[in-house]
Amino acid sequence: MTTSTAPRTRRSWWLLGPALVAGVAYLDPGNVATNMSAGAQFGYLLVWVVVLGNAMAWLIQYLSAKLGVVTGRSLSETLGSRFRSPWSRRLYWLQAELVAMATDVAEVIGGAVALWILFDIPLLVGGVITSAVSMILLMVQTRGGAKPFEFVIIGLMAIIAIGFTVGVFVAPPDAGSVVAGLVPRFDGTSSVLLAASILGATVMPHAIYAHSALARDRFHVGLEEAPVNRVPRLLRATKWDVTIALVIAGTVNLAILLLGAANLPGVPGTDSLEGAYAALHDSLGGVIATLFAVGLLASGLASTSVGAYAGSEIMQGLLRVRIPLLARRIITLIPALAILALGYDPTTALILSQVVLSFGIPFALIPLVALTAQNRTLGQHRNRWWTTAIGIASSVFLIALNALLLWLTFTGA
Repeated sequence: MTTSTAPRTRRSWWLLGPALVAGVAYLDPGNVATNMSAGAQFGYLLVWVVVLGNAMAWLIQYLSAKLGVVTGRSLSETLGSRFRSPWSRRLYWLQAELVAMATDVAEVIGGAVALWILFDIPLLVGGVITSAVSMILLMVQTRGGAKPFEFVIIGLMAIIAIGFTVGVFVAPPDAGSVVAGLVPRFDGTSSVLLAASILGATVMPHAIYAHSALARDRFHVGLEEAPVNRVPRLLRATKWDVTIALVIAGTVNLAILLLGAANLPGVPGTDSLEGAYAALHDSLGGVIATLFAVGLLASGLASTSVGAYAGSEIMQGLLRVRIPLLARRIITLIPALAILALGYDPTTALILSQVVLSFGIPFALIPLVALTAQNRTLGQHRNRWWTTAIGIASSVFLIALNALLLWLTFTGA
């Protein structure tokens, strides 16, 4: 019995990976800036927001992966086949493409800021370096396939986790305050805005598109065994995959907030990445601050590579056009590099990129929940009624929160 179950266990572990890659989207520079600012400004008040966002993200990412596992098609491919009008398909692609490009803005800028902090490299040069490294990582995916790409991204995720969590162990938060932070409450309009920013930056549209495609590439390419015979097992492995990925991402995001709450309460300037680094340097010393900057650099490199993968998948699925990934990558980098070249404030650019991402949330969430609830699409593996109900409730909540974030951003309330 032991000898027969051991190989099966090893094979089950080998199925993990797609969610860990998609989970990098939850550790991008936008999340870092928002969580650090929340902890520094409001202490432990918004701990519950990070936990809630992670719980909703689990369901959404599982539904995305399930779509890819069961159908062998990504979300964008499935939608592309459902649109009857070419113009509808093109308009949908346009908004999704803008979302992917906004993702690049946040992540390339995050990598550029990290290089500036670590090596005093000018932001534009740092942006070019970040872009070049991300293209090398994409070459791993295009030439080596899904598994090597997963290994590289998971390695970067490990660096991210270490860089952002070490400070919590050096200067641990108050356990009682952390528990008290699990009680939902606000403290004025500013705390509502930050809560909306945290949740708005948690579920990223490109992570939804990417995860369905990653699951498809991982489980439906080059299979000798018919996928339909493996679906139940793949779905069980996917649940573990998503759980592990979101536990890691949620823990790191929570650690960033706790780091700010325990060590930077009331410190000005923590609403920017460079300000957070300076505050950590003054509070905990150069080693912790440097590890934070290294984690930020890994965050920018990993998340921009996954974002580029998602953008390529969106184009192929909706326009049925495949442009070489590296060529497309160069085009989508233009906005981020232009912002850096013009000397635009990086923090403001990060905020605006999150606003653009907010517009894309409904276009990814609503179709995802609807498709995974359909017998036509998933057959016997369609959502149970309560899964669909929770998915609808989560979608309505996130869309309303993103609408609130947009309103507060544009009205200055």
